[in-house]
Amino acid sequence: MKLRCAILDDYQNVALKMVDWNSISDKVEFNTFNQHFDNEDELVSVINKYDIIVIMRERTSFRESLLSRLPRLKLLVTTGMRNSSIDLDAATSQGVIVCGTVSHIEPTSELTWALILGLSRNIVHEYNAIRENGPWQSSVGIDLYGKKLGLLGLGKIGSRVARIGQAFGMEVVAWSQNMTKERADEIGVRLAATKEELLSISDFVSIHLVLSERTRGLVGEVELKQMKATAYLINTSRAAIVDQEALIETIQNRWIAGAGIDVFENEPLPQDDVFRSLPNILTTPHLGYVSQRNYQTFYQQAVEDIQAFLSGMPIRKLN
Repeated sequence: MKLRCAILDDYQNVALKMVDWNSISDKVEFNTFNQHFDNEDELVSVINKYDIIVIMRERTSFRESLLSRLPRLKLLVTTGMRNSSIDLDAATSQGVIVCGTVSHIEPTSELTWALILGLSRNIVHEYNAIRENGPWQSSVGIDLYGKKLGLLGLGKIGSRVARIGQAFGMEVVAWSQNMTKERADEIGVRLAATKEELLSISDFVSIHLVLSERTRGLVGEVELKQMKATAYLINTSRAAIVDQEALIETIQNRWIAGAGIDVFENEPLPQDDVFRSLPNILTTPHLGYVSQRNYQTFYQQAVEDIQAFLSGMPIRKLN
């Protein structure tokens, strides 16, 4: 009898098209789901008959309450090698093996620049004006050359964003709680003495930090008010690093010029969510990692993870 595998949150209906699953189709039966299940009871009713589940990043949380209701589950594959929405201890105690995949950093840094460029040159506004027979050239764009780009975090993604900023002729300044001058010098950026300094001098502030107890709420009302009135905030990292209520108030009161946001605390965004209608904000539906190369890698390595599990020698284990 074949094992049953559910592929969740396949929003674009591409999971089975991106790579060849035939190498394990004689042993595994696949079903994909493109809708997101917000309700745990509904989710359990759909997936409680599956032995293997493949999830896309953190779209669906697998906490203890859910895992305890999936007695048949033996393998959980997540795209990426880090997933804070999985309770690894609960999975281990229940005998569920959790495996991951490689994730490429380039798509997120590219989207970061799409947001910065979209904001600085009013791309959406001007595009809509053309489509709707509106005014010709109704805005004056912001030059990136000579401006200050402030980076909260200078890891793999942050350092790539920094180099692109340098190519635009921007002065790049960086800060994080553990950043050293040696790291900043290695990338060729200036280390800000404090978070407050970085926020107060930057024309664009872009967040590239891992969400942790130290970074949760790192940018709140006090920090947002320290930014220039002409500055923009970019977040392609994790929503909870920024106090969301403070961000909403900041945008509504135009304490800063605007924001480019790719990540939200509730995803998908509810239809009546305020982020759908805030002024001076450019939003994307968590597209940072959503690219052809990443998806091909995710699903190809998901196949490999399942193959290895079937052979009794799991790879890329996270627990």
